[in-house]
Amino acid sequence: MEWRSTLESLSPSTINVRLSAVRKMVGEARRAGMIGQEEAASLTDIPNIRQKGTRLGNWLTREQAKDLLTVPDRSPLKGKRDYVILALLVGCALRRNELAELDVTTIQQREGRWVLADLEGKGRRIRTVAIPIWVKKGNRCLDDRG
Repeated sequence: MEWRSTLESLSPSTINVRLSAVRKMVGEARRAGMIGQEEAASLTDIPNIRQKGTRLGNWLTREQAKDLLTVPDRSPLKGKRDYVILALLVGCALRRNELAELDVTTIQQREGRWVLADLEGKGRRIRTVAIPIWVKKGNRCLDDRG
């Protein structure tokens, strides 16, 4: 197909989005009776482009996360609040909006672990996130699993 040659300069993700749109259009044409079942099947049988490589991003190291959590002064109530906010953002990998819309009833115990249950995140996806609970033992910290 001629249109495929125009896709060569695009990223695999963009190509896959466009292929998805073509598949959807072919499906609609088949349902409308514009093309037959076999023709639709052959047109939608185009595989996605494999996405290679690693995700780009800038993550905190363990030491940077620890340093960040030492910033709030935890003696006043606002300092404790700020510490919990930072701990949830870092420890549970929450998005800002997920944290902003967090309700106390979201914190639940499931299968012996504390979790943030049924968070609605990006793309209205629902997920449940384990809360890392740290217990200090001697000179080291263990999570709640031991």
